[in-house]
Amino acid sequence: MKDKVIQELKTVSDPEISLDIVELGLIYDISFEESTPFANESVVMTKCNIIMTLTTAWCPVAQEMPVWVRDAAMRVSGVDSCEVTVTFEPPWTHDSISEAGKLELGLV
Repeated sequence: MKDKVIQELKTVSDPEISLDIVELGLIYDISFEESTPFANESVVMTKCNIIMTLTTAWCPVAQEMPVWVRDAAMRVSGVDSCEVTVTFEPPWTHDSISEAGKLELGLV
């Protein structure tokens, strides 16, 4: 399921850098929790937890990007809810960009 979430997150781009947030290195962690919220134990709900950062604390889409990330993860079959946490520890740097992303941006 994690690979499917990553694929969906690759559809979310940073509007200022024109590169997807996975290649930019904005996604720090993806984890899942399963629970049975109802008395019927055959119903299992899966919550996706995503820890991410932004390129800067002054990002003009700082309010919108976590919503885009949540919406992308929710498109994955089997994900029933998603919580996105934004952190600035460790801070994002150009070193966070994947090799493929650096190549696409002409940084290599």
